[in-house]
Amino acid sequence: MIMPEMLTGRSTEHLAVLCGHHRLQPTAVAAFQHMQRAAKAAGFDLQPASTFRDFDRQLAIWNDKFGGKRPVLNQHSQPIDVMQLSVAERCEAILRWSALPGASRHHWGSDLDVYDPSLLPEGKKLQLEPWEYQQGGYFYLLDQWLTAHMAEFGFYRPFTEDQGGVAAEPWHLSYRPLAKEAEHLLTPELLLASWRDKDVAGAQWLESHLSSIFRRFIHLEGKV
Repeated sequence: MIMPEMLTGRSTEHLAVLCGHHRLQPTAVAAFQHMQRAAKAAGFDLQPASTFRDFDRQLAIWNDKFGGKRPVLNQHSQPIDVMQLSVAERCEAILRWSALPGASRHHWGSDLDVYDPSLLPEGKKLQLEPWEYQQGGYFYLLDQWLTAHMAEFGFYRPFTEDQGGVAAEPWHLSYRPLAKEAEHLLTPELLLASWRDKDVAGAQWLESHLSSIFRRFIHLEGKV
C-alpha cells in the first residue's frame, strides 16, 4: 500500500535501485528493464533521465522558479521573466512544466523521464523539451518506438497534449499499475499536510485555488 509519505515524496521505503542514482518501485524497475531490453533489440539505448524525486528537491525547483533563479518556459518553450508576473500568473506558468512539491508524479516511484544518450549529438545537452522528441528532433525515432510499444510493458504518457494544464511531455512515462493507484490516493488534504512547516512560494494563492489546480494539473482523469 502506498502511504501518504510515499505519495508526497517524504519517504523512500517504496523504492528500489534502477541504475546509478535512479530509483523506482520494484515492479516499475522490472517493467522498465524489460522495455529497455526490447528497445535495445530495436536499436535504441533507452535510459532514464529522471526517476524518483523527493519532496525537498521538488520544493527547491518550485521556489527557485518562483524566485526567478531557474528558467520558466512559455507554451513555445521560450523563457519568460516570471518576476514581471503576478503571483497567480507566476504559479500558473510554473505549473505548466513543474509540479508542486508533494504533487509530483516523480514522488511515486512509478514515473520517469526517458531519452537515448546515443542519439544526443556531441556537445549537446539534454533539454527535455518537446522539440527534441518531435519530427526532426534527436529522439523522434525513439518517441515513435515508445508510442508503438510502451503499452506492452505497462507504460503510458500522462501528458500527451496541452489542454490548458500541464504542457505536453513526450519524455515522461508512467507505469500504469502503480500510477493509477497513486493518482487517486493523492488529495488536496494530503498535499497541504505535506506543506506544514515548509516554505512553499506562493502558498497563499495556491491553497485558495487548490481545487482548480488539482483538476487542471494533478488529477488527469481518463488518462490512467
